[in-house]
Amino acid sequence: MSDFEVRRLLDTGTIAVTDVHCKGSCRHRSAEECARSTHLVFPYRGVYMRHVGSDQSVADANHVLFFNAGEGYQVSHPVTGGDASLVLAVSPRMLGELAPAALVARRDEFGFRRQSLRIDPRAQALVALLRHSLRSGSIEPLEAESLALTLVCRSLGPRTARATGATPARQRLVDRVKVLLACDLTRRWSLAEIAGEIGGSAVYLTQAFQQVEGLPLYRYHLRLRLARALDLLADYDDLSTLAMDLGFSSHSHFAAAFKQAYGRSPTAFRQSASTVPR
Repeated sequence: MSDFEVRRLLDTGTIAVTDVHCKGSCRHRSAEECARSTHLVFPYRGVYMRHVGSDQSVADANHVLFFNAGEGYQVSHPVTGGDASLVLAVSPRMLGELAPAALVARRDEFGFRRQSLRIDPRAQALVALLRHSLRSGSIEPLEAESLALTLVCRSLGPRTARATGATPARQRLVDRVKVLLACDLTRRWSLAEIAGEIGGSAVYLTQAFQQVEGLPLYRYHLRLRLARALDLLADYDDLSTLAMDLGFSSHSHFAAAFKQAYGRSPTAFRQSASTVPR
């Protein structure tokens, strides 16, 4: 039985959107795989590691990953529970027009220079809106194409395209913190607890995380929890229960954080996507 469940949500010839679920049964590195075409992968549930040679990238809901055509990679799953991603395949011509030159590798076929970029809350909301709308059948293909291109532009824009300047050792340390946070999104971590699990001082971890990700550790964790809320909105009739299940102290705390991140309340977002239970 395959580890993957793949559902094509849209295919217009120039843009394809696919919902991919992985059981995540392989804890160690998989056999090397190779993408047939260049595409953008937006994880929205769970976490996994992607390895390209000696380079690695944490795949979680705060990032977009770039899979280049013909480039070998391996995947490992440090956390049980599987993962899910929204995959966008856009024609190379369109990607060439949309991608900043600094992100494009010099090669005969279009490809990205980096493995991943951090995305902002607006891009997270676009991922959820596109997925929920396509799954519920509440969006026309032309509108879905426009929404997908907006997501690509947002993800490749100046809010995300930033160089950290951090050493590989610091990046690996921060990767371990990301995986730890993904193990239990609902836990109310303290810096001392994270430092105790990872090793090192709380001050050093805080500084390293800020340097690598460009935002405080607590905000990174909050965005992961809110992205999980975007994923689960269609499954909850009672949003107070959703707030409690995600570790928020109250419904009002959850609603305020959600609105600050995404510009609308959880109820308004759910209505805008016209979601239906999966």
